[in-house]
Amino acid sequence: MAAPRNIVQPSLGEAVSYSMSLSPTNTFHSPPPGHGSFMTGGFDLRAAVKQLKPFNTEDIKILLLENVNETGRDMLKGQGYQVEFLKTSLPEDQLIEKIRDVHVIGVRSKTHLTAKVLKEAKNLLVIGCFCIGTNQVDLDYAAKQGIAVFNSPFANSRSVAELVIGEIISLARQLGDRSLEMHRGTWNKVSAKCWEIRGKTLGIVGYGHIGSQLSVLAEAMGMSVIYYDIATLMAIGSARQVPTLEALLEQADFVSLHVPETQDTANLMSAKQFECMKMGSYLINASRGTVVDIGALVKAMRVGRVAGAALDVYPNEPAANGDYFVNNLNGWAEDLRGLGNVILTPHIGGSTEEAQRAIGIEVASALVRYINQGTTLGSVNLPEVNMRSLTLDDHEHARVIYIHRNVPGVLRKVNGILADHNVDKQISDSKGDIAYLMADVSNIKTEDIKEIRDSLDALSSRILTRILY
Repeated sequence: MAAPRNIVQPSLGEAVSYSMSLSPTNTFHSPPPGHGSFMTGGFDLRAAVKQLKPFNTEDIKILLLENVNETGRDMLKGQGYQVEFLKTSLPEDQLIEKIRDVHVIGVRSKTHLTAKVLKEAKNLLVIGCFCIGTNQVDLDYAAKQGIAVFNSPFANSRSVAELVIGEIISLARQLGDRSLEMHRGTWNKVSAKCWEIRGKTLGIVGYGHIGSQLSVLAEAMGMSVIYYDIATLMAIGSARQVPTLEALLEQADFVSLHVPETQDTANLMSAKQFECMKMGSYLINASRGTVVDIGALVKAMRVGRVAGAALDVYPNEPAANGDYFVNNLNGWAEDLRGLGNVILTPHIGGSTEEAQRAIGIEVASALVRYINQGTTLGSVNLPEVNMRSLTLDDHEHARVIYIHRNVPGVLRKVNGILADHNVDKQISDSKGDIAYLMADVSNIKTEDIKEIRDSLDALSSRILTRILY
């Protein structure tokens, strides 16, 4: 079989290759539930799927930072891509240097892909966030450059929920303090202010995937569960939704936070909210570091309003492992470490082998689908568009992908360009100011592809043109 040939040197806006290239079937995974089904046309069992490639396979350059799990690394390497893997994040200047030549970058939570960084990423097609959150990426700027962003919003939910259950028990029994005393050689057998969690009330702030799983586990342990969410959500089991955050704080013995980082959740728990909590109650935060005013938490613990706290996230977190959790990073660090019955963990809520394997598979699968077929299902910043896969029986087909500004008249102009060709199927969707169009064209020749690409590139609405063949 002849090697793929490029009409022109591929770039961010000119991604074309001209022969079929099959990916190893044992490395191409179907997406997780909810990302298409046999019934919806996302995948076709009747014929072998034809894997489209935007470049010669070996020309795809991928940079993976922050010790992305090997399941994801292996899947991407199995596609034949060039994969560079680093265990840590990079300082901004080094990140800018590295990102200039790559088509794909994979990060976790410590790498910040700001507009300044993304401006230098001339070839970047897609970003994979191998974690739940995407607040480390300038999503709006990425969308305006036609750069898709994918994450794994659910894969580590169970791991976080289990950690919180462990912390509830540890706080109720003061296990952290007793363990530390034993390590120092002190025997201190006490029962004062140590409690069973059975019969206590857990208040969950944010009843999403993690909050709802935590609700089930807590009820199984004999706790009563109440929850507060800005949306009206159906309760699981015997849990009960309350109308306000203050109502939850007044009733809960334990308060666990599971909300995203937004302007509305900044300092969601501050001095006013701590005053609403029951005397001697407990706080757990495994969501985002900006959600809790930790200075106010320190004061609330010193007066006994809060009897214990477990924190897994912080406003400022070190970029690498080491002796960095000091006052230079967060001014209250020494005060917090000096309090009793405080559990401090280094953002490990989702750091289990199971969660990281699942995240690696989910995000890498999304990246492969986007690179090879243009599917945007699961993208957090582009319209979610899926189209039935081409099969090995579809000869001389090309998939046209046109990412453009959502302005009037674009479809008319695009259809005018495609009017002289046989368009088998076409789909378009928009999200805010950005629109995403896919069209499969049959009986197409090499010279036709170049003509279509040049014509689409000339449109004033263009953000990015890709043609997969």
